Amino acid sequence: MKNWLFLAIAIVSETIATSALKSSAGFTKLLPSLLVVVGYGIAFYFLSLTLRTIPIGIAYAVWSGVGIVLIALVGWLVFGQKLDTPALLGMGLIVAGVVVMNVFSKTAQH
Repeated sequence: MKNWLFLAIAIVSETIATSALKSSAGFTKLLPSLLVVVGYGIAFYFLSLTLRTIPIGIAYAVWSGVGIVLIALVGWLVFGQKLDTPALLGMGLIVAGVVVMNVFSKTAQH
């Protein structure tokens, strides 16, 4: 269970870093730029801890699927970016794929 917490920390850290990346204006703003570097550092450290027990394919599917949804929500809520029906449908399919892998795949058993 601890490894799933590590993966959650990695995903949230990556989402924060990616959001700061947009705000860094090409690394011309110091605080957002520092947040990018620290956020990605934390994200990859916790992802590496996760990979001790969770198979890499499963960890990366969860990382990318949840990350896509979170960063799309940040884009919508913070940056005023629009999410149309095809975007929402696509994200739903990504989440469904992650669920199928975790629930039905023998690869997900650890």
